[in-house]
Amino acid sequence: MKNNSVKKVVIAGGGTAGWVAAAALSKQLGKLLDVVLVESEQIGTVGVGEATIPPMRTFHSLLGIDEQEFMRATNAVFKLGISFKNWGQIGDEYIHPFGSTGQGSYLADFQHFWLHGKSKGIHAAFGEYSLEVQAAKANKFAISKKGNINYAYHLDATRYAQYLRQFSEKLGTTRIEGKIQQVQQHPDGDIKALLLESGEVVDGDLFIDCTGFTGLLIDKTLKTPYEDWSHWLPCNSAIAIQTESVEPAKPYVTCTAHHAGWQWHIPLQHRVGNGNVFCNDFMSDDQAKQHLLNNVKGKVLTEPRVIKYKTGRRKAFWNRNCVALGLSSGFVEPLESTSIYMFMIGIVRLMKMFPFHGVTQSSIDEYNQQSIAELENIRDFIILHYHATAREDSEFWRYCKNMSVPDSLSHRLELFKENGFAFPREPELFRLDSWLHVMLGQGLMPRNHHSIFKTMSDEELVRHLTNTRNTIADAVSKLPNHQEFVNQYCKADM
Repeated sequence: MKNNSVKKVVIAGGGTAGWVAAAALSKQLGKLLDVVLVESEQIGTVGVGEATIPPMRTFHSLLGIDEQEFMRATNAVFKLGISFKNWGQIGDEYIHPFGSTGQGSYLADFQHFWLHGKSKGIHAAFGEYSLEVQAAKANKFAISKKGNINYAYHLDATRYAQYLRQFSEKLGTTRIEGKIQQVQQHPDGDIKALLLESGEVVDGDLFIDCTGFTGLLIDKTLKTPYEDWSHWLPCNSAIAIQTESVEPAKPYVTCTAHHAGWQWHIPLQHRVGNGNVFCNDFMSDDQAKQHLLNNVKGKVLTEPRVIKYKTGRRKAFWNRNCVALGLSSGFVEPLESTSIYMFMIGIVRLMKMFPFHGVTQSSIDEYNQQSIAELENIRDFIILHYHATAREDSEFWRYCKNMSVPDSLSHRLELFKENGFAFPREPELFRLDSWLHVMLGQGLMPRNHHSIFKTMSDEELVRHLTNTRNTIADAVSKLPNHQEFVNQYCKADM
């Protein structure tokens, strides 16, 4: 590897991924680097990543973004979790919330406490011990100085990219309009410059590929192989539309499973985002489009957009002097709203080990190891939703129920099914509570659980569990309506 210092970063492609990268680099490293972003208004972006997860708040804090300003600019509302309908069985419904659930002990997490309670005839649902679940069900929300409620956002992804563009340009990011005609390379294979259709040459020291599924730099130029995960995550298509709002915005996403995939419903301040995620082996594009249109409320505002994808990842996220960020690095379907998070953690990870003094193989290897491990843990969590099901009503669900899964997921499922054990891994986005809500919500029930709580008397057990539920119910009763809070806190001008 050449040990040339990195003083200029060129971001190929805009959209959410490109402007997330530009915003982070210009805010944190702008005094040390030239940051240039090349994009073309002729090239559309996917732009349907409208649901997020709580780490976005940490990223915004890193950038010093004002929450109310950002929410007004992107027509955002709050998100407490995701409601899953018809996943374990038709008619089932549960919420995967943000935040912690119940309180366990040093030796045993809360699920063991809850399971012991069930054995004693206390049949309150697991979600009754989650503040976020109960607030979501009641359509309530507020921000407290105590910070005891965990949340994310629903937002307009196109407006979010525009907001970050303005943010980045104020901090010195240079935007160049133009289509990339050719990627020029040094004799050793490193990327040298981007040649635009206008004839302009944009050279750089480090390149970030935000060209989406095209992967113009990481794939078309550097030929970085792709690992296909379609056998575990068979959905390969999505259709997205926007509709008028016909009811107050709820503080959660709804994901409703159907015979060949699932449908999303994401309320914003000014409209609703809707989509149908499906597998072409079991549903055609026309069938999927009609299914979506048959199951939305309100006037349709946009023409249905069909998006094709292949779940999987690059064998390397960082190759030579190119870092793939966003869809160019890989894609795990939008079921748990992880896409924007992957943009953010990818650029933060790069900044933590930024190659100021030259790109080195040790940094490349560490970046790739961390990125791959995290994405594979996310992959396993998404597969869980499909595989842990009792549904056998369609060919799609029979396939998902009976398919082999990665050994890493199989081990987790066996641990839980046998003794109720669930342990977090590093680096892991989804915490223990998330795994528990989904496993229990999908119908997995452990055969055994930790016996530590047998040391409690029945009276102590009942009192503790009852007090926990009552404390949450009391807190929720004092929260304002979600839509009313949004109107007061961050109402957009539309």
